[in-house]
Amino acid sequence: MRRTLATALVCTSALSLPAFADDAALRAAAKENFEPIPMQAPQLGDSNVMTRDKIDLGAMLFFDPRMSKSGVFSCQTCHNVGLAGVDGLETSIGHGWQKGPRNAPTMLNAVFNIAQFWDGRAPDLAEQAKGPVQAGVEMNNTPDNVVATLKSMPGYVDAFAAAFPGANDPISFDNFALAIEAFEATLITPNSKFDQFLMGNDGAMNADEKAGLQLFIDTGCAACHSGINVGGNGYYPFGVVETPGAEILPEGDTGRFKVTETAGEEYVFRAAPLRNIALTAPYFHSGKVWDLKQAVSIMAKSQLGADLDETQIDQMVAFLNTLSGEQPHVEHPILPVRTDATPKPAPMN
Repeated sequence: MRRTLATALVCTSALSLPAFADDAALRAAAKENFEPIPMQAPQLGDSNVMTRDKIDLGAMLFFDPRMSKSGVFSCQTCHNVGLAGVDGLETSIGHGWQKGPRNAPTMLNAVFNIAQFWDGRAPDLAEQAKGPVQAGVEMNNTPDNVVATLKSMPGYVDAFAAAFPGANDPISFDNFALAIEAFEATLITPNSKFDQFLMGNDGAMNADEKAGLQLFIDTGCAACHSGINVGGNGYYPFGVVETPGAEILPEGDTGRFKVTETAGEEYVFRAAPLRNIALTAPYFHSGKVWDLKQAVSIMAKSQLGADLDETQIDQMVAFLNTLSGEQPHVEHPILPVRTDATPKPAPMN
């Protein structure tokens, strides 16, 4: 915590740094902080070997509302592939039309995050996939009911057997999560203007966008928002210099402290990944800010003590717009047909 605070506070003085002399110098500085998104989806390692059968199964599960107790909600409900991986709401609506406590983060490029959820309570996408299914405010289901639903449909029985060959009992809640993880790992957005610039194309970004990138580095934004995902790789307090008001930082949500119960981690959250940020409003874990210019101004003041002028904010937003990459094209899969043995949806009350 002390290191995080010191880093952020030192960066408040960086506004006085000289401009980069040319594109090569700016690119060199950027490459010290960021990496382009690869054109191919990353492998998950021996813990979850990715195959076409497993990815296709994960897509079916991701889009299937029968994985919820009511038969109404699917992963796609809150993480819409066609809406940059979000639902466009302050907080998502789940079982019984309840509103969730936090804004739904995008799952696009989530494979590059250090952990999942705003508080990092899930170490990977497989563990994350289990959470919403069981959360009473989201899908309100149980692992046993999910497995019973899957085993009741021959289409899923065959799909799990193909995805997990050699397994004595392919259909399990763990394998359900591994399949979804494999599918979500393919949902990356490469070839943004920023990626093209990082890879050597000087003309990929215009003058305002490059000025915004320089400002992003100079002011210290890159101290927290770095790496492939331009964020998502560390935990930081919200309000290092100036604590935002309760309308933006709800007092009851203490963030990572609820996970670690460690003194000093109150109101600490995983730094938001900024890839596709122009497409994923509203912003922050509270979902209370809809304008990207306002979000930039709030972060500059609260995290860095920097009071950016209108031109600087416009340049910063211009840079953030270059982080939108090629969106994944996913056809809605044909879902297995239910049978008389498939558990019936439960009422939404």
